[in-house]
Amino acid sequence: MHEEETNRPTHIDLAAEYEASGVAEVLRELDEELIGLAPVKQRIRETAALLLVDKARRDMGLSTETPTLHMSFTGNPGTGKTTVARMMAGLLHRLGYVRKGHLVSVTRDDLVGQYIGHTAPKTKDVLKKAMGGVLFIDEAYYLYKPDNERDYGQEAIEILLQVMENNRDDLVVIMAGYADRMDRFFSANPGFRSRIAHHIDFPDYTDDELLRISELMLSEQNYEFDAAAETAMAEYIGLRRTQPHFANARSIRNALDRARLRQANRLFSEAKGPLDAKALSTITEADLRASRVYSGGLDVDRPLQKEAAE
Repeated sequence: MHEEETNRPTHIDLAAEYEASGVAEVLRELDEELIGLAPVKQRIRETAALLLVDKARRDMGLSTETPTLHMSFTGNPGTGKTTVARMMAGLLHRLGYVRKGHLVSVTRDDLVGQYIGHTAPKTKDVLKKAMGGVLFIDEAYYLYKPDNERDYGQEAIEILLQVMENNRDDLVVIMAGYADRMDRFFSANPGFRSRIAHHIDFPDYTDDELLRISELMLSEQNYEFDAAAETAMAEYIGLRRTQPHFANARSIRNALDRARLRQANRLFSEAKGPLDAKALSTITEADLRASRVYSGGLDVDRPLQKEAAE
């Protein structure tokens, strides 16, 4: 019997491995940073359990191949896909599946060139940066444009497929976007579907969850709603959800940015003397109700595609 085999453990305490690996810390961070997303969190816990068991099997000599860890995240904009991808990178690093645990987030423009000979070096440069970590491809379906025969996306796709297969022990690829468009993309590019083992769908946030998210976003910047503003924000969420280009938490963040802008202008115009910390940190009903959303308009002061983009 080989010395390596005699040194292998015969029993493994999974609970002890769970704590020692730091996985518990990542999952606690997932719960603390992200409101809602119960099905997503459950899938991440299940994936963590699978990888812990696989690691135990490898330590005991029962498993020899690296599991396929490439993933697909589907859902509407602003549902936390990039944040979960970053946490997944940390989880995989702690379990020894990637060397560095960093996240490289890209879109089509980072991979596909404008002329012949431009795409391959761009794609390979991104892959080189991502090696040892996680490559997150946002709106991945834009890589494939069958109606444009002069498009170079197919070249990037072929390079990605090759690397996903040959370097799966050193790189995890997460592809993200709207569910229906991702389905069409996978149907047109079966090579991706066969290489992606984990499909996770991100639900939209409920109104109550978005209100809690708005409060969390404000508290992280040392702001808070007064009672009337909290009621106004709940109303805003219900109205904004029915409008075009609603992007879940991203739309809420944009709304709060505009509320802080209005608060600052209100303080400058109304202040008669020194202001205390509470005045400087409170968002009032007036700061919110100046929004056009309450009268049926769109509360946007930037291009709509910026808010809707994932």
